[in-house]
Amino acid sequence: MCYICDMKRGIIIGIICLLSTVLYAQKVVVSGTVIDEQTGKRIPQASVSEVGSSVSVVTNDDGFFTIKLDGNAPVVTISHLGYQSRQVKIAIGQTEPLRVRLKPTTIELKEVVVWTQDARKLVDLAIQKIPQNYSSQPELFNCFYRETAMKRQHYIYVAEGIVDMYKTPYNKKSSFRDRVAITKGRRLLSPKRGDTLSVKVIGGPVQPVKFDLVKNLDFLFNEVELNNYTFNIETSTVIDGRPQFVVSIAPNKTLSYALFRGHLYIDCETLSFTRTELSLDMSDKTKATNSMLVHKPLGVRFKPKEMTMLVDYKYDNGVTRISYIRSTFRFNCDWKRRLLATSFTAFCEMVVTDRTTNNVQPIQGNQSFDQRDAFYDRVDYFRDPDFWADYNIIEPTETLDQAIGKLLKKYKN
Repeated sequence: MCYICDMKRGIIIGIICLLSTVLYAQKVVVSGTVIDEQTGKRIPQASVSEVGSSVSVVTNDDGFFTIKLDGNAPVVTISHLGYQSRQVKIAIGQTEPLRVRLKPTTIELKEVVVWTQDARKLVDLAIQKIPQNYSSQPELFNCFYRETAMKRQHYIYVAEGIVDMYKTPYNKKSSFRDRVAITKGRRLLSPKRGDTLSVKVIGGPVQPVKFDLVKNLDFLFNEVELNNYTFNIETSTVIDGRPQFVVSIAPNKTLSYALFRGHLYIDCETLSFTRTELSLDMSDKTKATNSMLVHKPLGVRFKPKEMTMLVDYKYDNGVTRISYIRSTFRFNCDWKRRLLATSFTAFCEMVVTDRTTNNVQPIQGNQSFDQRDAFYDRVDYFRDPDFWADYNIIEPTETLDQAIGKLLKKYKN
């Protein structure tokens, strides 16, 4: 669960990646910012990965990243939806920022297999190919996780951690034994009394188990659920240099629970799902609340505004694996006797930073994070400034970094 306290898409023209490198604890540390070449806007959630290894990170909402790499003269690949991927060789001792321009994607008709059949048929074929497109052996993923909550425009809660994620083979077609365990974590909560109102929404560290639609077929990719949606083929795009079919989905009926709208990205060659974007239908607030809310204090009115989920998968040597997941929750809360409601925004995101397939052992139930747990209760208070010195993480945005500093000052005072 994500712990809350009282607390898109067009093709963009060009990217500049500003990279700098330093040596740190026998590692090469590469930092940079991904920027749109034409508009100057920074690009969030761009993938940055080391060639020849499974080490990777994503840029934060400011387009900034830091990645720690082993070896001499490593090569990194930088990619984003709608752009051509670019490989950059990092020179040891390089101190000057490197400028790497990524060209926008141009899809020619000859590069894409035009899908002329029913869009639902394409989705069904992609589901049938899940066992051959995804890992057929158990894997252990090393991940970085962060959840935050804002009251209006101010951060009131931050928690982050290193977690292990165990995935059984995808040909099992079940996520029953998939688990997440916290290795190391920290949290920070506003000490202001007016910021203290505990609310829990779905998600949290278990979101790669619940929201991995390719593995958790009960969520969406089953005959009963799929029949509740209309499917349409949209304009194709490119991810990591690979052409993609894009399928939009929308509810075609009214049920007792809220449905989703969104887009499914399917690799044109392998027919593997490479990205899913879903947004909960908010037309019925009661149904949306039942889907989002896990717990709230008695007397608090919860009014949902938004729930979105993004899941990225990365293709590597014939196998597609989950690589990044992010969920966003927006809602208002107020006490029954108060006239004005207060707006809240919560984010949960997790990036896979490494993985292993050697001697992988399941995470035991007593060590795993349960969907009923609150991440806040399982980690320590912010203290050590070098807490993440040896780990790859999603760098905090400038705004979040400043907010952490302000919250720490409140505790000291």
